[in-house]
Amino acid sequence: MPAPVLHTPRLRLRPHVMADMDPFWDFFQSARATYVDGPKNRSHFWYGFASETGSWDLMGQGGWGVDTRDGQFIGQVAITQPPHFPEREIGWIFFEAAEGKGYATEAATAALNWAWGQGFDTLVSYIHPDNARSIALAKRLGAVHDANADLPDGETPDETVVYRHSPDTDGSPEAYA
Repeated sequence: MPAPVLHTPRLRLRPHVMADMDPFWDFFQSARATYVDGPKNRSHFWYGFASETGSWDLMGQGGWGVDTRDGQFIGQVAITQPPHFPEREIGWIFFEAAEGKGYATEAATAALNWAWGQGFDTLVSYIHPDNARSIALAKRLGAVHDANADLPDGETPDETVVYRHSPDTDGSPEAYA
């Protein structure tokens, strides 16, 4: 199953394409990637990029490239569960040009609504405790800190906090709209 295309008023979430690789590589070389476990080299990067793309066929979930309506590639939202994650995660990476415009909230909301429509009952976000912007986004999305959640293999509370996303109590995604 390829990534479904999702539309919001200002954005399009779509399957990744090869042209997405260079902007992502540039992101991982920048200070913006401080709190993201980035690739060690281009080969390592390829494995990560390919896994988020191929996860759609293998697991029915993965990464979406996020474009503005005029076609500018601004980042990624992903729902993934690699083998070292105890739970399915929603994560995001947005480039500097997209910052401060509400795009991350809009794209992540679309991904959450898709997940709730697929019957997922919870997602988590694994976030570095110093990553104030990602924590703020998780909270804007309605997630709550879950101090009792299991961490990814090899990670400690000094490296990772968990924010839990859930549909509202009647099981609908309306809390995220």
